[in-house]
Amino acid sequence: MTLQAPGAPLEPVSRDTPTPGRGEVLLRVRACAVCRTDLHIVDGELPCPKLPLVPGHEIVATVEALGAGVDDLRVGARVGLPWLGGTCGHCAYCDGQAENLCDEPVFTGYTRDGGFATHALADARYCFSLQDLAMDDASAAPLLCAGLIGWRALKAAGDAPVLGLYGFGAAAHLIAQVARAQGRTVLAFTRRGDHGAQKLALELGCDWAGGSDEAAPWPLDAAILFAPVGALVPTALAQVRKGGRVVCAGIHMSDIPSFPYALLWQERQLLSVANLTRADGHEFLALARQQPLRVSTTRFSLSHANEALARLRAGALTGAAVLVP
Repeated sequence: MTLQAPGAPLEPVSRDTPTPGRGEVLLRVRACAVCRTDLHIVDGELPCPKLPLVPGHEIVATVEALGAGVDDLRVGARVGLPWLGGTCGHCAYCDGQAENLCDEPVFTGYTRDGGFATHALADARYCFSLQDLAMDDASAAPLLCAGLIGWRALKAAGDAPVLGLYGFGAAAHLIAQVARAQGRTVLAFTRRGDHGAQKLALELGCDWAGGSDEAAPWPLDAAILFAPVGALVPTALAQVRKGGRVVCAGIHMSDIPSFPYALLWQERQLLSVANLTRADGHEFLALARQQPLRVSTTRFSLSHANEALARLRAGALTGAAVLVP
C-alpha cells in the first residue's frame, strides 16, 4: 500500500520482491501496527517523505533472506523493526550515545519503505529479536513504536509517583500497565466522552479515567502527552504540582497556544522525546518478556489500510490498529 502524494489515499501496487544489499535483511511482514505518525505522514503534516512511500514502522516479521555481511541474524528468525531504521554512526549525537538525535537518520516508513506490505528491506543492525516474546504477531506489533516511545517518555517523566497520561491510545494503554506495575498512581485523560477508552483504562488498572478537560482528583507529579494536541500543554501544566514535569511524546503536535508564565514557574519542566535508541528497544522488550502486557488491537487486512487510517484519524479506535498481510 503506497502513498503517491501527501493527502492522497494509499494505493495498492505490485512490486518484485526486493533483494537485500550488504548489511540488509529481507523481511516477510507478519503484522504492522498503524501509528499516528503514519497518519501525520499520509496527511502531509510531516515534511518531505520519500515518495512513493510504503508507510509503516511497527513491523513484526520473519527474516526471509540475508544480505552480505549479516551474521547475527538467521533466516526464519522472528524480529521487530521500529521507526529508527538507521543512523550515520559518526555525528556528535551518535558518538554521544544519543542516536535518536542523529543528524542523518533513516526512518522506517518515512525515508525508506516500511511495513504496509508483504515484504520489507531493513538494516539488520536495527532489527530487534523477538525470540521468547510470548505474543502473537499482531499483538507484538504495537510494541515496536507505541511501546518503545511510551517507554522512552516514561523514563523522561522521571520517578513520578502520580502520573497523568493524556490521550489513551496505543502507547498509553501499554505504558499505563508498566507504570502501574512500578507502583505508580496512573490517571488517564481521554477525549471528552470517550467512554470506551476510559473503560479500557480502568480495566488496565488506572486509578482514575476522565476527559482531558476535567480536573485531576490529585495533583500530578508528571504528565505524558500522547495526544498531538498543543492545547493540552497548558492544560497539563496546570495539573502538575510544583517541580513537576510535562513530557510531549509525539513526533508532531498542533501549535501550542500562549499561556501565562505562572504555569511554568515554580520549576515545572516542559520537554519532548524524539525517536528512540536501540537501547530503549532492548530495555522495553526485555520488560515485555517478563511482564505480561494486555494489548488491545483492531485488525485489518493490508488492503484495508485506508480504513484503518480513517478510523485512527476519527478517534474511532480503542488501542491499536494492526495490518495483517
